[in-house]
Amino acid sequence: MKLTFIGAAHEVTGSCHFLQVAGKNILVDCGMEQGPDLYENPGLPIPENEVDYVLLTHAHIDHSGMLPKLVKNGFKGQIFATYATADLCNIMLRDSAHIQEFEAEWRNRKGRRAGKPVYEPIYTMEDAINAIGLLVPCEYGQRIRICDGVEIRFTDVGHLLGSASIEVWLTEGDVSKKIVFSGDVGNLDQPIIKDPTYTATADYVVVESTYGNRVHSTEKIDYVGDFTQILKETFDRGGNVVIPSFAVGRTQELLYFIREIKEKNMLPEYANFEVYLDSPLAIEATKVFSKNKMECFDEDAMKLVNAGINPLVFPGLKIMTTSDDSKMINFIEKPKVIISASGMCDAGRIRHHLKHNLWREECTILFVGYQAVGTLGRRLIEGEKNVKLFGEPIEVRAHIESLHGVSGHADMNGLLKWIEGFQAPLQHVFVVHGEDTVTEEFAKTVEEKFGYPAFAPYPQGCVDLATGEIEKEGVRIPIKAKKASQKRTDAAFERLLAAAKRLLDIVYKNEGLANKEKAKFESQIQNLADKWDRLE
Repeated sequence: MKLTFIGAAHEVTGSCHFLQVAGKNILVDCGMEQGPDLYENPGLPIPENEVDYVLLTHAHIDHSGMLPKLVKNGFKGQIFATYATADLCNIMLRDSAHIQEFEAEWRNRKGRRAGKPVYEPIYTMEDAINAIGLLVPCEYGQRIRICDGVEIRFTDVGHLLGSASIEVWLTEGDVSKKIVFSGDVGNLDQPIIKDPTYTATADYVVVESTYGNRVHSTEKIDYVGDFTQILKETFDRGGNVVIPSFAVGRTQELLYFIREIKEKNMLPEYANFEVYLDSPLAIEATKVFSKNKMECFDEDAMKLVNAGINPLVFPGLKIMTTSDDSKMINFIEKPKVIISASGMCDAGRIRHHLKHNLWREECTILFVGYQAVGTLGRRLIEGEKNVKLFGEPIEVRAHIESLHGVSGHADMNGLLKWIEGFQAPLQHVFVVHGEDTVTEEFAKTVEEKFGYPAFAPYPQGCVDLATGEIEKEGVRIPIKAKKASQKRTDAAFERLLAAAKRLLDIVYKNEGLANKEKAKFESQIQNLADKWDRLE
Protein backbone atom coordinates (compact mmCIF):
# COMPACT_ATOMS: atom_id res chain seq x y z
CA MET A 1 0.00 0.00 0.00
CA LYS A 2 2.21 2.80 -1.34
CA LEU A 3 1.86 6.26 -2.81
CA THR A 4 4.55 7.67 -5.10
CA PHE A 5 4.54 11.28 -6.27
CA ILE A 6 5.33 11.48 -9.99
CA GLY A 7 4.36 14.96 -11.22
CA ALA A 8 3.45 18.38 -9.77
CA ALA A 9 5.89 17.74 -6.91
CA HIS A 10 7.44 21.10 -6.02
CA GLU A 11 5.99 22.26 -9.37
CA VAL A 12 2.67 23.72 -10.47
CA THR A 13 1.77 21.50 -13.43
CA GLY A 14 1.96 17.88 -14.60
CA SER A 15 -0.19 16.42 -11.81
CA CYS A 16 0.32 12.66 -11.43
CA HIS A 17 0.31 10.39 -8.36
CA PHE A 18 0.87 6.62 -8.32
CA LEU A 19 -1.00 4.30 -5.95
CA GLN A 20 -0.06 0.65 -5.44
CA VAL A 21 -2.58 -1.41 -3.47
CA ALA A 22 -4.00 -4.94 -3.49
CA GLY A 23 -1.88 -5.86 -6.49
CA LYS A 24 -3.22 -2.95 -8.59
CA ASN A 25 -1.42 0.04 -10.08
CA ILE A 26 -3.52 3.23 -10.07
CA LEU A 27 -2.75 6.75 -11.30
CA VAL A 28 -4.49 9.79 -9.87
CA ASP A 29 -4.33 12.31 -12.75
CA CYS A 30 -2.01 12.08 -15.72
CA GLY A 31 -1.23 15.68 -16.58
CA MET A 32 1.02 17.50 -19.01
CA GLU A 33 3.79 19.73 -17.72
CA GLN A 34 3.27 23.30 -18.93
CA GLY A 35 5.82 26.06 -18.68
CA PRO A 36 9.29 25.81 -17.13
CA ASP A 37 10.14 22.84 -14.89
CA LEU A 38 12.57 22.92 -11.98
CA TYR A 39 13.31 19.29 -11.29
CA GLU A 40 13.96 16.16 -13.30
CA ASN A 41 10.98 13.82 -13.27
CA PRO A 42 12.04 10.20 -13.89
CA GLY A 43 8.44 9.26 -14.72
CA LEU A 44 6.51 6.13 -13.82
CA PRO A 45 8.47 3.34 -12.14
CA ILE A 46 6.49 0.76 -14.17
CA PRO A 47 5.64 0.37 -17.88
CA GLU A 48 2.45 2.15 -18.91
CA ASN A 49 0.79 -1.12 -19.90
CA GLU A 50 0.97 -2.25 -16.27
CA VAL A 51 -1.23 0.62 -15.05
CA ASP A 52 -4.69 -0.75 -14.22
CA TYR A 53 -6.78 2.39 -13.58
CA VAL A 54 -6.66 6.18 -13.73
CA LEU A 55 -8.69 8.45 -11.41
CA LEU A 56 -9.09 11.92 -12.94
CA THR A 57 -9.83 14.99 -10.81
CA HIS A 58 -10.73 17.32 -13.72
CA ALA A 59 -10.21 18.08 -17.39
CA HIS A 60 -7.54 20.79 -17.37
CA ILE A 61 -4.62 19.66 -19.52
CA ASP A 62 -2.11 19.86 -16.65
CA HIS A 63 -4.19 17.08 -15.04
CA SER A 64 -5.41 15.11 -18.07
CA GLY A 65 -3.14 15.99 -20.98
CA MET A 66 -0.88 12.91 -20.96
CA LEU A 67 -3.68 10.35 -21.01
CA PRO A 68 -3.34 9.86 -24.80
CA LYS A 69 0.40 9.19 -24.39
CA LEU A 70 -0.38 6.69 -21.63
CA VAL A 71 -2.71 4.90 -24.06
CA LYS A 72 -0.17 5.20 -26.89
CA ASN A 73 2.33 3.34 -24.70
CA GLY A 74 0.01 0.47 -23.86
CA PHE A 75 -2.49 1.48 -21.17
CA LYS A 76 -5.82 -0.30 -21.69
CA GLY A 77 -7.53 0.18 -18.31
CA GLN A 78 -10.43 2.38 -17.21
CA ILE A 79 -10.28 6.14 -16.60
CA PHE A 80 -12.77 7.18 -13.91
CA ALA A 81 -14.02 10.79 -13.97
CA THR A 82 -17.21 12.78 -13.41
CA TYR A 83 -19.69 13.07 -16.27
CA ALA A 84 -18.78 16.70 -16.98
CA THR A 85 -15.05 15.94 -16.87
CA ALA A 86 -15.53 13.09 -19.35
CA ASP A 87 -17.46 15.42 -21.65
CA LEU A 88 -14.80 18.14 -21.45
CA CYS A 89 -11.98 15.63 -22.02
CA ASN A 90 -13.77 14.51 -25.15
CA ILE A 91 -13.08 17.91 -26.69
CA MET A 92 -9.93 19.03 -24.84
CA LEU A 93 -7.86 15.91 -25.51
CA ARG A 94 -8.77 16.02 -29.19
CA ASP A 95 -7.79 19.67 -29.28
CA SER A 96 -4.49 18.88 -27.54
CA ALA A 97 -3.79 16.11 -30.06
CA HIS A 98 -4.44 18.55 -32.89
CA ILE A 99 -1.86 20.92 -31.36
CA GLN A 100 0.70 18.09 -31.01
CA GLU A 101 0.25 17.05 -34.65
CA PHE A 102 0.36 20.65 -35.87
CA GLU A 103 3.59 21.33 -33.95
CA ALA A 104 5.17 18.15 -35.33
CA GLU A 105 4.21 19.12 -38.87
CA TRP A 106 5.65 22.61 -38.40
CA ARG A 107 8.90 21.31 -36.87
CA ASN A 108 9.35 18.74 -39.62
CA ARG A 109 8.71 21.29 -42.35
CA LYS A 110 11.54 23.41 -40.94
CA GLY A 111 13.65 20.40 -39.99
CA ARG A 112 13.67 18.89 -43.46
CA ARG A 113 15.33 22.03 -44.82
CA ALA A 114 18.02 21.76 -42.11
CA GLY A 115 18.48 18.00 -42.50
CA LYS A 116 17.17 17.24 -39.00
CA PRO A 117 15.60 13.88 -38.04
CA VAL A 118 11.82 13.54 -38.10
CA TYR A 119 10.07 14.92 -35.00
CA GLU A 120 7.35 12.66 -33.64
CA PRO A 121 4.33 14.25 -31.92
CA ILE A 122 3.86 13.39 -28.25
CA TYR A 123 0.64 11.70 -29.36
CA THR A 124 -1.80 11.74 -32.24
CA MET A 125 -5.53 12.24 -32.72
CA GLU A 126 -5.95 8.47 -32.81
CA ASP A 127 -4.29 8.19 -29.38
CA ALA A 128 -6.61 10.89 -27.99
CA ILE A 129 -9.71 9.16 -29.36
CA ASN A 130 -8.55 5.86 -27.87
CA ALA A 131 -8.06 7.54 -24.47
CA ILE A 132 -11.51 9.11 -24.64
CA GLY A 133 -12.94 5.64 -25.30
CA LEU A 134 -11.60 4.46 -21.92
CA LEU A 135 -13.39 7.14 -19.87
CA VAL A 136 -15.90 5.87 -17.30
CA PRO A 137 -18.31 8.72 -16.33
CA CYS A 138 -19.31 8.77 -12.64
CA GLU A 139 -21.83 10.75 -10.60
CA TYR A 140 -20.83 13.02 -7.74
CA GLY A 141 -21.37 11.44 -4.33
CA GLN A 142 -21.61 7.84 -5.54
CA ARG A 143 -19.32 5.36 -3.78
CA ILE A 144 -17.88 3.08 -6.46
CA ARG A 145 -16.00 -0.19 -6.04
CA ILE A 146 -13.49 -0.31 -8.91
CA CYS A 147 -11.79 -3.56 -7.85
CA ASP A 148 -11.14 -5.69 -4.77
CA GLY A 149 -9.66 -3.44 -2.10
CA VAL A 150 -10.37 -0.08 -3.80
CA GLU A 151 -13.45 2.14 -3.62
CA ILE A 152 -13.75 5.77 -4.75
CA ARG A 153 -16.10 8.75 -4.54
CA PHE A 154 -16.05 12.08 -6.41
CA THR A 155 -16.96 15.31 -4.56
CA ASP A 156 -17.56 18.66 -6.30
CA VAL A 157 -14.64 20.91 -5.43
CA GLY A 158 -15.78 23.99 -7.38
CA HIS A 159 -12.74 24.69 -9.57
CA LEU A 160 -14.04 23.88 -13.06
CA LEU A 161 -17.17 22.29 -14.44
CA GLY A 162 -16.92 18.63 -13.33
CA SER A 163 -13.89 19.15 -11.08
CA ALA A 164 -13.66 16.90 -8.03
CA SER A 165 -11.72 15.86 -5.03
CA ILE A 166 -11.48 12.07 -4.89
CA GLU A 167 -11.92 9.93 -1.79
CA VAL A 168 -10.14 6.58 -2.09
CA TRP A 169 -10.73 3.71 0.35
CA LEU A 170 -7.86 1.19 0.32
CA THR A 171 -7.82 -2.31 1.83
CA GLU A 172 -4.87 -4.67 1.75
CA GLY A 173 -4.95 -7.72 3.99
CA ASP A 174 -6.20 -6.56 7.37
CA VAL A 175 -5.16 -2.91 6.83
CA SER A 176 -7.66 -0.30 5.64
CA LYS A 177 -6.84 3.37 4.96
CA LYS A 178 -8.57 6.33 3.35
CA ILE A 179 -6.75 8.94 1.27
CA VAL A 180 -8.30 12.06 -0.28
CA PHE A 181 -6.85 13.85 -3.32
CA SER A 182 -7.96 17.48 -3.45
CA GLY A 183 -7.47 18.05 -7.17
CA ASP A 184 -7.62 21.82 -7.68
CA VAL A 185 -9.76 23.44 -4.98
CA GLY A 186 -12.05 26.16 -6.31
CA ASN A 187 -12.58 29.68 -5.03
CA LEU A 188 -15.83 30.82 -3.43
CA ASP A 189 -18.52 32.71 -5.36
CA GLN A 190 -17.38 31.84 -8.85
CA PRO A 191 -20.08 32.39 -11.47
CA ILE A 192 -22.03 29.40 -12.85
CA ILE A 193 -20.44 26.54 -10.88
CA LYS A 194 -20.91 25.56 -7.23
CA ASP A 195 -18.67 26.39 -4.28
CA PRO A 196 -16.36 23.61 -3.02
CA THR A 197 -17.93 20.79 -1.00
CA TYR A 198 -15.89 19.60 1.97
CA THR A 199 -15.00 16.04 3.01
CA ALA A 200 -15.36 14.86 6.60
CA THR A 201 -12.91 11.99 7.09
CA ALA A 202 -9.54 10.74 5.89
CA ASP A 203 -6.31 9.23 7.11
CA TYR A 204 -4.21 11.02 4.49
CA VAL A 205 -4.76 14.10 2.33
CA VAL A 206 -2.95 15.15 -0.84
CA VAL A 207 -3.63 18.86 -1.30
CA GLU A 208 -2.72 21.37 -4.00
CA SER A 209 -0.98 24.65 -3.08
CA THR A 210 -1.18 26.84 -6.19
CA TYR A 211 -2.03 29.89 -4.07
CA GLY A 212 -0.74 28.40 -0.83
CA ASN A 213 1.09 31.60 0.18
CA ARG A 214 -1.36 34.19 -1.13
CA VAL A 215 -4.66 35.66 -0.04
CA HIS A 216 -7.11 36.97 -2.63
CA SER A 217 -8.32 40.53 -2.21
CA THR A 218 -11.28 40.93 0.12
CA GLU A 219 -12.41 43.94 -1.91
CA LYS A 220 -15.61 43.13 -3.78
CA ILE A 221 -14.87 43.49 -7.49
CA ASP A 222 -17.71 44.83 -9.62
CA TYR A 223 -16.87 42.60 -12.56
CA VAL A 224 -20.07 43.32 -14.47
CA GLY A 225 -19.87 47.07 -13.79
CA ASP A 226 -16.24 47.31 -14.91
CA PHE A 227 -16.98 45.18 -17.98
CA THR A 228 -19.97 47.40 -18.89
CA GLN A 229 -17.86 50.56 -18.61
CA ILE A 230 -15.22 49.17 -20.99
CA LEU A 231 -17.91 48.18 -23.49
CA LYS A 232 -19.54 51.63 -23.35
CA GLU A 233 -16.30 53.58 -23.76
CA THR A 234 -15.22 51.44 -26.71
CA PHE A 235 -18.61 51.55 -28.45
CA ASP A 236 -18.70 55.34 -27.93
CA ARG A 237 -15.45 55.53 -29.89
CA GLY A 238 -16.96 53.35 -32.62
CA GLY A 239 -14.56 50.48 -31.91
CA ASN A 240 -14.66 46.73 -31.28
CA VAL A 241 -13.94 44.97 -27.98
CA VAL A 242 -11.69 42.02 -28.83
CA ILE A 243 -11.34 39.46 -26.01
CA PRO A 244 -8.65 36.76 -26.15
CA SER A 245 -10.27 34.13 -23.96
CA PHE A 246 -9.59 30.64 -22.65
CA ALA A 247 -12.09 28.29 -24.24
CA VAL A 248 -13.12 26.39 -21.10
CA GLY A 249 -14.26 28.31 -18.04
CA ARG A 250 -13.41 31.95 -18.77
CA THR A 251 -15.41 32.13 -22.01
CA GLN A 252 -18.51 30.76 -20.29
CA GLU A 253 -18.13 33.33 -17.50
CA LEU A 254 -18.01 36.12 -20.09
CA LEU A 255 -21.19 34.85 -21.76
CA TYR A 256 -22.84 34.65 -18.35
CA PHE A 257 -21.99 38.28 -17.55
CA ILE A 258 -22.90 39.62 -20.99
CA ARG A 259 -26.32 38.00 -20.66
CA GLU A 260 -26.73 39.85 -17.35
CA ILE A 261 -25.64 43.16 -18.91
CA LYS A 262 -28.23 42.74 -21.64
CA GLU A 263 -31.00 41.52 -19.34
CA LYS A 264 -30.57 44.46 -16.95
CA ASN A 265 -30.25 46.90 -19.85
CA MET A 266 -26.97 48.22 -18.45
CA LEU A 267 -26.01 49.56 -21.90
CA PRO A 268 -29.25 51.19 -23.07
CA GLU A 269 -27.42 53.15 -25.80
CA TYR A 270 -26.23 49.86 -27.33
CA ALA A 271 -28.92 47.42 -26.21
CA ASN A 272 -28.62 45.33 -29.38
CA PHE A 273 -24.84 45.02 -29.53
CA GLU A 274 -23.63 41.78 -31.06
CA VAL A 275 -21.19 39.25 -29.61
CA TYR A 276 -19.25 36.94 -31.90
CA LEU A 277 -18.01 33.72 -30.28
CA ASP A 278 -15.24 32.61 -32.62
CA SER A 279 -13.60 29.52 -31.11
CA PRO A 280 -14.67 25.99 -32.08
CA LEU A 281 -13.34 24.62 -28.78
CA ALA A 282 -15.18 27.27 -26.74
CA ILE A 283 -18.38 26.55 -28.64
CA GLU A 284 -18.12 22.84 -27.85
CA ALA A 285 -17.22 23.57 -24.21
CA THR A 286 -20.24 25.85 -23.83
CA LYS A 287 -22.47 22.98 -25.01
CA VAL A 288 -20.88 20.79 -22.32
CA PHE A 289 -21.69 23.41 -19.68
CA SER A 290 -25.33 23.44 -20.75
CA LYS A 291 -25.50 19.65 -20.89
CA ASN A 292 -24.27 19.29 -17.28
CA LYS A 293 -26.25 22.12 -15.74
CA MET A 294 -28.41 20.00 -13.43
CA GLU A 295 -25.43 18.49 -11.61
CA CYS A 296 -22.89 21.32 -11.76
CA PHE A 297 -24.58 24.76 -11.85
CA ASP A 298 -24.80 26.83 -8.68
CA GLU A 299 -28.00 28.20 -7.14
CA ASP A 300 -27.97 31.49 -9.06
CA ALA A 301 -27.44 29.79 -12.40
CA MET A 302 -30.13 27.20 -11.62
CA LYS A 303 -32.66 29.94 -10.84
CA LEU A 304 -32.23 31.10 -14.41
CA VAL A 305 -32.49 27.56 -15.76
CA ASN A 306 -35.66 26.91 -13.73
CA ALA A 307 -37.13 30.12 -15.13
CA GLY A 308 -36.55 28.80 -18.63
CA ILE A 309 -33.48 30.95 -19.27
CA ASN A 310 -30.21 29.62 -20.68
CA PRO A 311 -27.61 31.60 -18.67
CA LEU A 312 -25.06 31.31 -21.50
CA VAL A 313 -27.26 32.49 -24.37
CA PHE A 314 -28.68 35.95 -25.15
CA PRO A 315 -29.97 38.04 -28.08
CA GLY A 316 -27.15 39.12 -30.35
CA LEU A 317 -24.89 36.10 -29.70
CA LYS A 318 -23.40 34.88 -32.98
CA ILE A 319 -21.70 31.49 -33.13
CA MET A 320 -18.94 31.33 -35.74
CA THR A 321 -17.92 27.80 -36.65
CA THR A 322 -16.08 27.88 -39.98
CA SER A 323 -12.98 29.80 -40.97
CA ASP A 324 -15.08 31.70 -43.53
CA ASP A 325 -17.43 32.76 -40.71
CA SER A 326 -14.40 33.94 -38.75
CA LYS A 327 -13.02 36.01 -41.61
CA MET A 328 -16.39 37.65 -42.17
CA ILE A 329 -16.46 39.18 -38.67
CA ASN A 330 -13.89 41.83 -39.46
CA PHE A 331 -15.88 43.10 -42.44
CA ILE A 332 -18.83 44.00 -40.19
CA GLU A 333 -18.46 47.72 -39.56
CA LYS A 334 -20.65 48.33 -36.50
CA PRO A 335 -19.06 48.08 -33.01
CA LYS A 336 -19.16 44.58 -31.53
CA VAL A 337 -17.58 42.12 -29.12
CA ILE A 338 -15.32 39.39 -30.48
CA ILE A 339 -14.45 36.51 -28.15
CA SER A 340 -11.82 34.18 -29.58
CA ALA A 341 -9.04 31.79 -28.53
CA SER A 342 -6.30 31.38 -27.61
CA GLY A 343 -6.35 33.25 -24.33
CA MET A 344 -2.67 34.24 -24.48
CA CYS A 345 -2.76 35.17 -28.21
CA ASP A 346 -0.05 32.72 -29.22
CA ALA A 347 -2.23 30.65 -31.54
CA GLY A 348 -5.71 30.34 -32.98
CA ARG A 349 -8.19 32.68 -34.61
CA ILE A 350 -7.57 35.50 -32.14
CA ARG A 351 -4.40 36.44 -33.99
CA HIS A 352 -6.43 37.30 -37.11
CA HIS A 353 -8.71 39.54 -35.06
CA LEU A 354 -5.72 41.24 -33.48
CA LYS A 355 -4.29 41.89 -36.92
CA HIS A 356 -7.49 43.72 -37.89
CA ASN A 357 -8.00 45.63 -34.62
CA LEU A 358 -4.70 46.28 -32.83
CA TRP A 359 -3.81 49.23 -35.06
CA ARG A 360 -7.20 50.95 -34.54
CA GLU A 361 -7.13 53.44 -31.66
CA GLU A 362 -10.92 53.26 -31.23
CA CYS A 363 -10.77 49.53 -30.38
CA THR A 364 -10.06 47.75 -27.10
CA ILE A 365 -8.18 44.50 -26.55
CA LEU A 366 -9.54 43.16 -23.27
CA PHE A 367 -7.63 40.47 -21.37
CA VAL A 368 -9.56 38.34 -18.88
CA GLY A 369 -7.02 35.73 -17.84
CA TYR A 370 -3.42 35.17 -16.81
CA GLN A 371 -0.79 35.94 -19.48
CA ALA A 372 2.40 33.88 -19.21
CA VAL A 373 5.81 35.46 -19.60
CA GLY A 374 6.91 35.57 -23.25
CA THR A 375 3.44 35.32 -24.78
CA LEU A 376 2.02 37.94 -27.13
CA GLY A 377 -0.70 38.66 -24.57
CA ARG A 378 1.88 39.40 -21.87
CA ARG A 379 3.85 41.65 -24.22
CA LEU A 380 0.72 43.66 -25.08
CA ILE A 381 -0.22 44.06 -21.42
CA GLU A 382 3.31 45.22 -20.64
CA GLY A 383 3.00 47.98 -23.25
CA GLU A 384 4.70 46.72 -26.39
CA LYS A 385 3.93 49.18 -29.19
CA ASN A 386 4.90 47.17 -32.26
CA VAL A 387 4.26 43.47 -32.88
CA LYS A 388 4.40 41.10 -35.81
CA LEU A 389 1.43 39.01 -36.91
CA PHE A 390 1.71 36.66 -39.87
CA GLY A 391 5.01 38.33 -40.76
CA GLU A 392 3.43 41.78 -40.92
CA PRO A 393 4.45 44.57 -38.50
CA ILE A 394 1.46 45.99 -36.59
CA GLU A 395 1.50 49.25 -34.62
CA VAL A 396 -0.37 48.86 -31.33
CA ARG A 397 -2.79 51.79 -31.08
CA ALA A 398 -5.81 50.04 -29.54
CA HIS A 399 -6.59 50.42 -25.83
CA ILE A 400 -5.16 47.48 -23.86
CA GLU A 401 -7.26 46.61 -20.81
CA SER A 402 -7.38 43.82 -18.24
CA LEU A 403 -10.48 42.66 -16.40
CA HIS A 404 -9.56 40.78 -13.24
CA GLY A 405 -12.39 38.55 -12.21
CA VAL A 406 -12.76 35.88 -9.57
CA SER A 407 -9.83 33.47 -9.45
CA GLY A 408 -10.61 29.83 -10.22
CA HIS A 409 -8.26 28.67 -7.42
CA ALA A 410 -8.78 28.86 -3.69
CA ASP A 411 -6.25 31.06 -1.94
CA MET A 412 -4.32 30.08 1.21
CA ASN A 413 -7.37 30.65 3.41
CA GLY A 414 -9.58 28.64 1.08
CA LEU A 415 -7.16 25.72 1.09
CA LEU A 416 -6.94 25.82 4.89
CA LYS A 417 -10.74 25.89 5.08
CA TRP A 418 -10.87 22.79 2.86
CA ILE A 419 -8.44 20.99 5.20
CA GLU A 420 -10.41 22.25 8.22
CA GLY A 421 -13.45 20.45 6.81
CA PHE A 422 -12.00 17.13 7.95
CA GLN A 423 -13.61 16.44 11.30
CA ALA A 424 -11.21 13.77 12.57
CA PRO A 425 -7.43 14.34 12.87
CA LEU A 426 -5.41 13.54 9.77
CA GLN A 427 -2.46 11.18 9.93
CA HIS A 428 -0.49 13.13 7.33
CA VAL A 429 -0.93 15.93 4.76
CA PHE A 430 1.04 15.84 1.50
CA VAL A 431 1.41 19.19 -0.31
CA VAL A 432 1.74 19.21 -4.10
CA HIS A 433 0.90 21.29 -7.17
CA GLY A 434 2.61 24.54 -6.20
CA GLU A 435 5.73 26.52 -6.89
CA ASP A 436 8.93 25.18 -5.33
CA THR A 437 9.03 27.29 -2.18
CA VAL A 438 5.24 27.64 -1.92
CA THR A 439 4.77 23.91 -1.29
CA GLU A 440 7.18 24.11 1.65
CA GLU A 441 5.57 27.29 2.99
CA PHE A 442 2.08 25.82 2.84
CA ALA A 443 3.18 22.56 4.47
CA LYS A 444 4.62 24.60 7.34
CA THR A 445 1.38 26.62 7.58
CA VAL A 446 -0.66 23.40 7.82
CA GLU A 447 1.56 22.10 10.63
CA GLU A 448 1.35 25.37 12.55
CA LYS A 449 -2.42 25.77 12.20
CA PHE A 450 -3.62 22.18 12.67
CA GLY A 451 -0.69 20.30 14.20
CA TYR A 452 -0.85 17.70 11.42
CA PRO A 453 2.44 16.37 10.03
CA ALA A 454 2.81 17.92 6.54
CA PHE A 455 5.30 17.04 3.84
CA ALA A 456 6.01 18.50 0.38
CA PRO A 457 7.47 15.61 -1.65
CA TYR A 458 9.87 15.89 -4.57
CA PRO A 459 9.46 13.71 -7.71
CA GLN A 460 9.63 9.99 -6.78
CA GLY A 461 8.86 10.72 -3.13
CA CYS A 462 7.22 7.62 -1.66
CA VAL A 463 5.00 6.90 1.36
CA ASP A 464 3.99 3.58 2.91
CA LEU A 465 0.30 4.21 3.55
CA ALA A 466 -0.09 1.17 5.79
CA THR A 467 2.41 2.53 8.33
CA GLY A 468 2.51 6.23 7.44
CA GLU A 469 6.29 6.03 7.00
CA ILE A 470 7.88 8.34 4.42
CA GLU A 471 10.22 5.98 2.58
CA LYS A 472 11.72 8.57 0.22
CA GLU A 473 11.50 12.36 0.08
CA GLY A 474 12.11 12.24 -3.68
CA VAL A 475 14.83 13.43 -6.02
CA ARG A 476 15.98 17.03 -6.27
CA ILE A 477 17.84 17.01 -9.57
CA PRO A 478 17.60 20.40 -11.33
CA ILE A 479 16.44 20.18 -14.94
CA LYS A 480 19.74 21.61 -16.16
CA ALA A 481 22.63 20.62 -13.93
CA LYS A 482 25.27 23.36 -14.07
CA LYS A 483 29.00 23.40 -13.55
CA ALA A 484 30.35 24.86 -10.31
CA SER A 485 31.57 28.01 -12.10
CA GLN A 486 28.10 28.54 -13.57
CA LYS A 487 26.50 28.12 -10.14
CA ARG A 488 28.77 30.78 -8.64
CA THR A 489 27.92 33.14 -11.50
CA ASP A 490 24.22 32.47 -11.04
CA ALA A 491 24.18 33.06 -7.28
CA ALA A 492 23.78 36.81 -7.71
CA PHE A 493 21.04 36.25 -10.27
CA GLU A 494 19.23 33.90 -7.89
CA ARG A 495 19.27 36.62 -5.25
CA LEU A 496 17.94 39.10 -7.81
CA LEU A 497 15.21 36.62 -8.79
CA ALA A 498 14.28 36.13 -5.13
CA ALA A 499 13.96 39.91 -4.73
CA ALA A 500 11.70 40.03 -7.80
CA LYS A 501 9.51 37.28 -6.34
CA ARG A 502 9.27 39.22 -3.10
CA LEU A 503 8.12 42.28 -5.05
CA LEU A 504 5.47 40.19 -6.81
CA ASP A 505 4.23 38.89 -3.46
CA ILE A 506 3.95 42.48 -2.23
CA VAL A 507 1.95 43.39 -5.34
CA TYR A 508 -0.53 40.58 -4.62
CA LYS A 509 -0.83 41.63 -0.98
CA ASN A 510 -1.74 45.16 -2.06
CA GLU A 511 -4.53 44.17 -4.45
CA GLY A 512 -7.05 45.87 -2.16
CA LEU A 513 -5.34 49.29 -2.25
CA ALA A 514 -7.26 52.33 -3.44
CA ASN A 515 -6.84 52.97 -7.16
CA LYS A 516 -4.82 56.12 -6.48
CA GLU A 517 -2.32 54.16 -4.38
CA LYS A 518 -2.19 51.39 -6.97
CA ALA A 519 -1.32 53.95 -9.66
CA LYS A 520 1.45 55.37 -7.47
CA PHE A 521 2.85 51.88 -6.81
CA GLU A 522 2.69 51.03 -10.51
CA SER A 523 4.54 54.23 -11.42
CA GLN A 524 7.37 53.40 -9.01
CA ILE A 525 7.71 49.90 -10.47
CA GLN A 526 7.64 51.23 -14.05
CA ASN A 527 10.37 53.75 -13.22
CA LEU A 528 12.52 50.99 -11.77
CA ALA A 529 11.91 48.82 -14.84
CA ASP A 530 12.74 51.69 -17.20
CA LYS A 531 16.01 52.32 -15.37
CA TRP A 532 17.28 48.76 -15.71
CA ASP A 533 15.69 47.93 -19.07
CA ARG A 534 18.11 50.36 -20.75
CA LEU A 535 21.08 48.16 -19.90
CA GLU A 536 22.48 46.13 -22.81
